Amino acid sequence: MAQDVLLFARMRELIGSERVRLDEPCRTVGEAWALLCTRFPEIAPFEGRLLFSVNQEFADLQTPLKEGDELAIFPPVSGGEMPAAYPGNEKGDVFEIVQEPLRMEHLVNQLSRPEDGAVAAFSGIVRNHTKGRRTVYLEYHAYESMAVRKLREIGDQIRSRWDVGRVGIVHRLGHLKIGESSVLIVVTSPHRGAAFQACQYAIDTLKKSVPIWKKEFFSDGAIWVEGELPPDSPRSPSE
Repeated sequence: MAQDVLLFARMRELIGSERVRLDEPCRTVGEAWALLCTRFPEIAPFEGRLLFSVNQEFADLQTPLKEGDELAIFPPVSGGEMPAAYPGNEKGDVFEIVQEPLRMEHLVNQLSRPEDGAVAAFSGIVRNHTKGRRTVYLEYHAYESMAVRKLREIGDQIRSRWDVGRVGIVHRLGHLKIGESSVLIVVTSPHRGAAFQACQYAIDTLKKSVPIWKKEFFSDGAIWVEGELPPDSPRSPSE
């Protein structure tokens, strides 16, 4: 049974491809990882700093694989004009990954309801420095289908915790200049407390669990910005 492996961010850059086919049968994630390291020994030093997913759900080395499963390997997440409206779900919520510049007023206008007395909004902005180094621009990359799924899960978690009206989370990918917005979060609610709390929960959870990464370009080089392994997620191969 051949196994295709999807690679993202630093892993994709090291191997030079977004997809690798392993021709030997792999019964578990661990077997697939071992074969990949044998074929590409340059990735082995990163084994303690990686996450896995099978069919867009986080997995560990013991997770079984069967024919047709979608296996992905990636590091911890980093932690044109935007259209006037996005496709919403049955509740009117919006969860999207896009390539276009973001406009907060469009998302607020789309999600606002007459019965809501509060709108809490957050915009993540590309700043011009990091730890004393001058940032020139950023590039955002994502495991897009899994990222959208995880954004929807955040929306479900918000609805289970707070009395909210609508939830919108939109993240941009690609080349972003200084001052541009990388992510927008909007939560509407009858009351401000729920809107504020849900909005902060959304960005904090996104930074820990949604497979989106950024590469930061400085005047003197570039680095991938990777977060820490989440304490409640399946662990990396070294643990």
